[in-house]
Amino acid sequence: MMLVLVIAALIWWGGAYVGVSRAARAGALAGLYGVVLLVHALLPEGHVLRGVVGGSLAGWLILGGVGVLIAGYSALLRRLRRQVDDAAPPPAQPDAGTFAEGELDRYARHIVLREIGGMGQRRLKQARVLVVGAGGLGSPALLYLAAGGVGTIGVVDDDVVDHGNLQRQIIHNDAGIGSAKVFSAKAAMEALNPYVVVRPYRRRLDESSVAALVEEYDVVLDGTDNFETRYLVNAACVAAGKPLISGALSQWEGQLSVFDPAHDAPCYQCIFPQAPAAELAPSCAEAGVLGPLPGVVGAMMAAECIKVLAGAGQVLRGEMMIYDALWGESRKIGLSRRADCPTCGGVAVQKPASG
Repeated sequence: MMLVLVIAALIWWGGAYVGVSRAARAGALAGLYGVVLLVHALLPEGHVLRGVVGGSLAGWLILGGVGVLIAGYSALLRRLRRQVDDAAPPPAQPDAGTFAEGELDRYARHIVLREIGGMGQRRLKQARVLVVGAGGLGSPALLYLAAGGVGTIGVVDDDVVDHGNLQRQIIHNDAGIGSAKVFSAKAAMEALNPYVVVRPYRRRLDESSVAALVEEYDVVLDGTDNFETRYLVNAACVAAGKPLISGALSQWEGQLSVFDPAHDAPCYQCIFPQAPAAELAPSCAEAGVLGPLPGVVGAMMAAECIKVLAGAGQVLRGEMMIYDALWGESRKIGLSRRADCPTCGGVAVQKPASG
């Protein structure tokens, strides 16, 4: 009997250690118990296998009955706990515009800026920002938005952290390798600022989900590395009248702009009517990218977002900032809308100014 009990202990606690589910472990124990019963029921007295499993059929039946009672009692307790949790009222949510104790000190360097002040910081706390991509560009943008006090931040990514990300994706760390990027990012943001609400979406955006998700947010940042997602996000932002802050990288050069047809600025497809051929726009994995470059451009994206939300300064609407890290140069170029754009149609839908 002792041998069978040792095997059962290894199945239960050893399986828990390596991450096997409770249901799978319970099934394995039931299978082991069934084998023991069959050995005692079918084999004659004195058979070597009966000696290996030990005990008697009656003893194993009693032990099984005790196990069933314990399992049933545990299941009942879990059910009662779930009922209590379901009946409990949800925790009270703080007023989105109310600062918790300690927050004003945290954001003091923002508040003393004439262009932001207390009202601008309150707008940041009330704001909802969606960041598509938790990679090179998303990493610094997410950290600075969280540090700056943006109240609700959504992050969309379906990828996991790997070794090749850590050269530039500073929101992740070595301990997070193999984990979902959205959860790694959430942990880092909440560790930086426990007063922000982080909503992780582990998914790849598609036509069936992008519109409803964009509608929930005030501003969208796109730091993705594929054109299909860029066009999807752009179309959803145009339809919802939401500003889109888009960044891109290539080796030593980065660029960003605020695409906002609701304020008579071009949309992304006005400037990039169609995706370039694959050989003309290789990925970072194929062409390489300077590690600090996403940090520079991603931080600029966060700065533009804060300006949009707080109504500060001149936002990069109708302009594109281009930064060349190899030669230490930056420049801005003007962008114009296209009347024949299939997404925004070149028709302005003016909305109240937000920055």
